[in-house]
Amino acid sequence: MQLVVGRIGRAHGIKGEVTVEVRTDEPELRLGPGAVLATDPAGAGPLTIETGRVHSGRLLLRFAGVADRTAAEALRNTLLIADVDPDETPDDPEEFYDHQLMDLDVVTVDGAAVGRIAEIAHLPSQDLFIVERPDGGEVMIPFVNEIVVEIDLEGQRAVVDPPRGLLDADQAEVASSRDESGTGEDGAARDGDAEDES
Repeated sequence: MQLVVGRIGRAHGIKGEVTVEVRTDEPELRLGPGAVLATDPAGAGPLTIETGRVHSGRLLLRFAGVADRTAAEALRNTLLIADVDPDETPDDPEEFYDHQLMDLDVVTVDGAAVGRIAEIAHLPSQDLFIVERPDGGEVMIPFVNEIVVEIDLEGQRAVVDPPRGLLDADQAEVASSRDESGTGEDGAARDGDAEDES
């Protein structure tokens, strides 16, 4: 099974290093020195990682045969693809590989369908599920225990308990205006609950 684990950004310096947008939660494993990665477009690779380091919060890689800035710039926007055993799972039962989570159905704790996980974004602060809704829209759901309460791989679903407004911006605006008007004790109670959770 092949998974996109990164995207090459701009060249860094004059010796062939490039910045990389990480798209895996295990960069030390997938993007470490010696790793051989396929590419999209395929003509750019395969690429073998020679060195890697973190500089100002960004991952910098140098590939074998890429010795100068011109060669590095030619790789810009190339996707890096790793071969992953589909049966491979993390040691920690509370952790998951991206390929295990992709295409899971997302439902709320009361059984309402939200959509399907189409992408997982790895941000510096947290991971996000990019969920494709039945109407074609998208919603971003933080992958944190307070919101994603269960990952059921056997049932192929992720169960979420979203805070007010996460899934429906209109609902948040209505609730907010209700709170400002001083009516709606429900809203105040939910606000208290939210504060306790954070």
